[in-house]
Amino acid sequence: MSISLNNLDKSNVEAVSAIHASAAIRAAREAIGYSVDDLAVTCGLLVSEIQEVENGEDTDPAKLKRIAAALQMPLTAFIPE
Repeated sequence: MSISLNNLDKSNVEAVSAIHASAAIRAAREAIGYSVDDLAVTCGLLVSEIQEVENGEDTDPAKLKRIAAALQMPLTAFIPE
């Protein structure tokens, strides 16, 4: 699967709760049986980048979009309503 950052409309990106996003990503990753290494390979990010996202230290919308695609989930699954 190819993920293009050109499709990310930064004008529509809202602030993401780091705690909600990190918990949702970790839960989704564990639910499908992925390790951090598996997710990193699947979405093309470094293990350290995944760890920063899961620890709530990074909510870069481009990274969240890549992770969502790798987990086959909508990006909105990581954003609180």
